[in-house]
Amino acid sequence: MIRRVTERGLFGVNTLSSYKGKEMEKISQAGLAGIIAGSTTLSTVGQAGVGLTYRGYSIEDLASRASFEETAALLLQGELPTATALAEFRQRLLEQRFLPAALKLMLEQIPAQTHPMDVLRTACSLLGCLEPEETFARQHLVAERLLAVFPSILMYWHHFHHSGRRIDVETGEQDFAAHVLHLLHGHPAPPNAVRALDASLTLYAEHEFNASTFVARVAASTLTDFYSAVTAAIGTLRGPLHGGANEQAMELIERFQTPAEAETELLQMLARKEKVMGFGHRVYKTNDPRSEVIQKFARSLSSDAQDDRLYPVSERIDTVMRREKKLFPNLDFYSASVYHFLGFPTPMFTPLFVFARIAGWSAHIFEQRENNRLIRPEADYVGPAPREFVTIDQR
Repeated sequence: MIRRVTERGLFGVNTLSSYKGKEMEKISQAGLAGIIAGSTTLSTVGQAGVGLTYRGYSIEDLASRASFEETAALLLQGELPTATALAEFRQRLLEQRFLPAALKLMLEQIPAQTHPMDVLRTACSLLGCLEPEETFARQHLVAERLLAVFPSILMYWHHFHHSGRRIDVETGEQDFAAHVLHLLHGHPAPPNAVRALDASLTLYAEHEFNASTFVARVAASTLTDFYSAVTAAIGTLRGPLHGGANEQAMELIERFQTPAEAETELLQMLARKEKVMGFGHRVYKTNDPRSEVIQKFARSLSSDAQDDRLYPVSERIDTVMRREKKLFPNLDFYSASVYHFLGFPTPMFTPLFVFARIAGWSAHIFEQRENNRLIRPEADYVGPAPREFVTIDQR
């Protein structure tokens, strides 16, 4: 059941409560489940008869008929761009891919074994020192800079530590997805690979008040700078219950050599009540509309790679989870296979999430700042009753 919290900024709202007239009615949803904590014009999530939309456009249409840059422009600017506006947007992103010397030096000093999410978090924070926002009038410039530079940051660090090369982050690719794949592999990617990555970025670009987005809005509500809000969001996405599910899904899929082996072991896992990452969703109850879209690309890339193991294993896991637990795959499950077939190391899966979600985070920061009030809910105190202080010699 959804409870609506009407107090702006959650002022005076107990985190486990909602208003009913003038009375505060206790409810049991921990983690703010089912609580509407604010308004947004950016996306609909899990609404019956609507599905997932970005500013009114269905995710199916955007993933199949628009580029990721068109989707990012829609989120950041409010409308789908014209051909001229899209070309100008792409050109601005191309010009903002460079890395300052100080940032390169820092990336070279981050240990090779560091998780790539930690690399992005640290680099974002440093960039805020090197290129401070200074005034909120520059927020769109900062958003575009982060959108453009995150792939450069990750791939420069990756190649320096894993192949010993200081790569040139200027590929000349106009297309964002083509640029990312070129940075990874050192050469242009085939069109089907570019299209698969592009669609996945669109699917990950925005998702209403998820944990990292809500944290970005909480930070923004304090009137902090853009980089601080995004750094907080990256740190939140770092958690395996939010952004790391695709990495864990890949680790699961790679454990099995055959679909039959996968089914046998999965049944044992379920009997032990182990959690299987990549299935079910906090908001969606019957299916994740993004999953069917990304599964088509997983199937296609599997065929291109002449794969007779990973995708069949994925399908069998999907079948078993639907049959045994009535759980459907979410976006993360088949995204894992897509990213694997595209050649990304598994620890890079969640950073790809960041490459996409920076568009949504930025749009939410804009929206929070436009009609801001400090987000400050109340807690339900369940600790000891008031008690007298006892001096140390009497304890």
